[in-house]
Amino acid sequence: MENYQSKEKTKQFTVTYHSATKERIPPEDEILEERWLHQLFLITHLPAKWAWWQLATSLLVVASGVWLVWWPFGSGGIIAAGIYLGFALIDWLLLWWLPRSNRSFGPIGAQLLVNTVPRVGAAILSMVIAWLTGSFMIGISTLVILQLFGTLAYLWGTLVEPFALATTHRSIQSANLPPNSPPIRLLHLSDLHVERLTRREIHHLREQIERARPDIIVITGDYLNLSYVDDPTARTEVRKVLAQLDAPYGVYAILGSPPVDPRDTTPSLFDGMNIRLLRDEVAVLTLEDGRMLSLLGIDCEHDLISDASAFENLIGLAPADSMRVLLYHSPELMPLVQKYPVDLYLCGHTHGGQIRMPFYGAVVTSSKTGKRYEMGPYTEQNTTLYISRGIGLEGLSAPRMRLLCPPEIILFTLSG
Repeated sequence: MENYQSKEKTKQFTVTYHSATKERIPPEDEILEERWLHQLFLITHLPAKWAWWQLATSLLVVASGVWLVWWPFGSGGIIAAGIYLGFALIDWLLLWWLPRSNRSFGPIGAQLLVNTVPRVGAAILSMVIAWLTGSFMIGISTLVILQLFGTLAYLWGTLVEPFALATTHRSIQSANLPPNSPPIRLLHLSDLHVERLTRREIHHLREQIERARPDIIVITGDYLNLSYVDDPTARTEVRKVLAQLDAPYGVYAILGSPPVDPRDTTPSLFDGMNIRLLRDEVAVLTLEDGRMLSLLGIDCEHDLISDASAFENLIGLAPADSMRVLLYHSPELMPLVQKYPVDLYLCGHTHGGQIRMPFYGAVVTSSKTGKRYEMGPYTEQNTTLYISRGIGLEGLSAPRMRLLCPPEIILFTLSG
C-alpha cells in the first residue's frame, strides 16, 4: 500500500494536550453488551459454528415450514417450498463466494440465518395474498417476484454498495475563527471495522484521502470487525491502514464501543504510529497565524452518566477563543453537548443504519437515541452533529451488506 502522505509541506503549528484533573464517574461494566441488539447479535451468531450438514438440515426444516404454510393449496405447497429453498441455496452460494472474492469475510451460518428471515416472511405474505385472492397463481407469482427482489437486493448490498465509498463535503463556520482566514480542511473517518484488506481499504480509501488533501485527520473509533476483534491477521491489516494516514496538522483518534475496541488491546494498534490516541483528553492546536482548534477526545463507554462526566471534565480545558470539535464515537451525548459551546460533534457508531428502507430510514441504529440521530448532519443550538455512515461492516450476525447506505468519509471545510 502506498502512503497517504500530504503533498503539501508540513505546516507550522503547536499542539498541547490536556487531561482533566477530575476522574470521570466509573462506567458500568459491559453496559453495551447488555442491550437487546447486541444480545440478538450473539444469539443469531450461534449457527456460525455449524457444519455444512447442519446448515443444510436447517434449510430443509424451514422449507418444510413453508410447505406447511401453503398446505391449503395441496401440492402447491411443495412448489412454494422448492422456490424458497432454491433462493436460499443461492444465498448460501453467495456467502461461500464472498471471502473467496476478497469482498467480505466471516462464517456462513449466521448470515444464512439472517438472510432467510425475510425470505420466510415473503413466503407467508405470498400465501396470504393467494388466500385473499383465491388464486394460487397470483400467490406463487408474488412469491417468485419477492424472492427474486430479495436476491437482487442481496447482490447489490454485498457486491456493490459496500465498495461505493465516497467523500461527503460539508462547510462549518465558527465565530472563533477569523472570517478572512484560510479554511481548515478536516477529514473525518469512522468505523473502519477491518476484517481483511479489500479494495475498499487498499484503493478506494487511499484515493479518496489523496483527493481530499486534508490539513487534519480525525478517526472516531471501531477499528476491527466484531467477528475479528482478537484476530492477529485483522489487527495487522488495520495497522497497515492506520500507518498510511498523514496530514500537516496531524492525525487524531479515539476509541469506539468497548466490544469492538477492547480497552486492553486496541490502544496497542497505535503503537509506533504517527497518530495521537485521545483518551479523555483535549488536543489544542495553535496554528502559525494564531488560530486555535480544540479536539476533545472521549472514550465511548455507552454509559451516558460516565461519558457525560468525562465531557464536562474536558470542556473547560478548551480555550474559550478556540473552535471546539468533540470526538465521541456515538451520537448519544448530543442532548447534553448542545448546551455547551461546541462547534462540531463528530461520531459514527450507527453506520446510518447500514440497512435503510425507503421513506423510513435506518432499520436499527444501535443507539439509545434511536432514530432521533441516524446519520448525517443535525444542528441544535449552536452545535452541529455529524454522524458518519462509516467505512466497514459491523460483524457477527449483523448483515454483511449495505443497502441505501453507502460508506463515506467526510471532508469538513472549517472557516470563520
